[in-house]
Amino acid sequence: MLKKFCVLTSAVLLAASCTSEQPQDTTEETAIRGIDPTNLDTTVAPCDNFYRFANGGWLDRNPVPPSESRWSSFNELFEQNNAIMREILDSVSAKTDWEKGSVEQKVGDFYHSGMDTVQIAKLGLDPVRPELQKIASIQNRDDLQRVIAELHPLGVNAAFRFYVTQDDKISSQYIPNLIQGGLGLPDRDYYVRDDAPSQEIRDQYVDHLGRMMTLAGEPEAEALQHAKQIMALETRLAKASMERVKLRDPYATYNKMSVDELQRKAPNLNWKAMFQAMNVPDFDTLIVGQPDFVAELNRAVAQVSLDNWKAYLEWTVLNTAAPWLSDAFVEADFDFFSKTLNGTQEMRPRWKRIANATDDALGEALGELYVKRTFSPEAKEKALEMVHNLQEAFRERLGELTWMSDETKQAALEKLEAFATKIGYPDEWRDYSDLDIARDAYARNQFNANVFGWNRNVNKLGKPIDRKEWHMTPPTVNAYYNPSQNEIVFPAGILQPPFFDPKADDAVNYGGMGAVIGHEMTHGFDDQGRQYDPQGNLRDWWQASDADQFKGRAQRMVNQFGEYTMVDTIPVNGELTLGENIADLGGLKIAYAALQKALENKRPEKIDGFTPEQRFFLGWAQIWRTNITDQAAARLIKVDPHAPGMYRTNGPLANLPEFYEAWGCTPADAMMRNDSVRVEIW
Repeated sequence: MLKKFCVLTSAVLLAASCTSEQPQDTTEETAIRGIDPTNLDTTVAPCDNFYRFANGGWLDRNPVPPSESRWSSFNELFEQNNAIMREILDSVSAKTDWEKGSVEQKVGDFYHSGMDTVQIAKLGLDPVRPELQKIASIQNRDDLQRVIAELHPLGVNAAFRFYVTQDDKISSQYIPNLIQGGLGLPDRDYYVRDDAPSQEIRDQYVDHLGRMMTLAGEPEAEALQHAKQIMALETRLAKASMERVKLRDPYATYNKMSVDELQRKAPNLNWKAMFQAMNVPDFDTLIVGQPDFVAELNRAVAQVSLDNWKAYLEWTVLNTAAPWLSDAFVEADFDFFSKTLNGTQEMRPRWKRIANATDDALGEALGELYVKRTFSPEAKEKALEMVHNLQEAFRERLGELTWMSDETKQAALEKLEAFATKIGYPDEWRDYSDLDIARDAYARNQFNANVFGWNRNVNKLGKPIDRKEWHMTPPTVNAYYNPSQNEIVFPAGILQPPFFDPKADDAVNYGGMGAVIGHEMTHGFDDQGRQYDPQGNLRDWWQASDADQFKGRAQRMVNQFGEYTMVDTIPVNGELTLGENIADLGGLKIAYAALQKALENKRPEKIDGFTPEQRFFLGWAQIWRTNITDQAAARLIKVDPHAPGMYRTNGPLANLPEFYEAWGCTPADAMMRNDSVRVEIW
């Protein structure tokens, strides 16, 4: 929902996990070392392909499990967290006498409802029948708009997306945002590219649409006809949608206007009536992210037949609710979105899927139980200490920059000093009192949770900014930078090995979690984050000559990553991944400098034959080790602002003289770039 957050990785969900059969080395010796030598491939020279040198042994031993589309260090940690989640969820769901409204009752009953497949099968389509009947009763364009609006609080994002967040240019205020949406495929490009793989996916998508409509009770011929109509409508919306690279420009998506102006620009929609039907408090002004999309939606509402719109809305409800319904819907949903799009061969065990769903719906309630078991005050203090060390290293690094003027340096320092940091979990847990959870109604529990989240979001209008709010749950294996609050956030879920291990040496921790912290800090100064001031306002605080210097250096990075390919020939999108690539390079530079400070008074001997500097880079490489299916790799190249793991390792290292020195690289080595093409920004 919150479009401008910069996250560490696309794998943000707690339960995007592995099968329990995956091998794990949990010996005390390995935990203390931080680096398992058996994960290396010493037949490869580190200066030729460091990713393979550091991870080759692990990559060979860890193929993608049938229940996954990729397998990585993140998945290993997801699995560890899942084991803890299962203990918690099994325990609280087994009891039926929790106090009504307690955290334990809501979490336990939600999980139980999702695991009760007998009851889910018995209910059949009943959980979504009220919505389907409402769609069937549409008689005119006013009815159509009302139903579209009423579906949004349920989490059914038909036709567009709407949410409330901070105003990019007035960060002290909340403002509504109306943005493009309404597509069933992951991105507009799936609809508009004319290559053979894209056409094949579109054909399979139409088959999936027909299958889902048939499961909902339509005759096969009618379902196929509706499938083609749905595809035509979504294609129309996709062609009017802004490309993903353009979406990264915060000025291009900041189009403030009054509701009256919106009404004049898109007169076929009764916007005030729709916002009222969406339970949004009265407001006068909003941000329209993509005016061209809204203009096309305005035309489509008038031109597309009501029958086609009704078929589209029915599909959108079924698509949203499919994972919550009976096995036939769950399997159909898996077959297309997991197997076809991602190459996943088997469904994950149900308990893992429902654990993920519980985290989505009741993340801070579940997180409260999780933190009690996993995250000590000592771990939080050590993480904060690392953050402070990284800030000091960044401060010094800013002072050393030769390409930036003193005026812009001073402004950058002011922004760095204004950083807020959140570690582990919220200071105040979310109140779920208004969320009703029943023990025997899984799909309705999901809808109730969506309505709860919707109301919580839209009711921010007119209220002070909640600077204590978290946008990831405590068990999440990820981190983020929020430019509107100029804050870096690290959930408890990622503050564990291999990212952060109190038993490991400083070098491994700085190469892992230290570089992650530096990554999020650098997001405040990447191609997007640099456009926000210390208070989180979208404002140009750069001297023009410095901005030109930055853009030139950034373009070098675009060019570098555009030369990398996946699945043989698909190029990495250097523009789409630019922000993350800048953050990786800056994060490593800062973390390395912080490690050197830590080593000044206590430089250890080599461990397993590696110096601290070498172990720093091994610590970085091991967090990006990834095996992935061809289908998932091809999908992520289109939609993911993060480069593939191999290039997140080798790409920034090939720009670092510190890496060359640590491993004795020479100009003849593949990993070493000459000064004319090497990138140095932060």
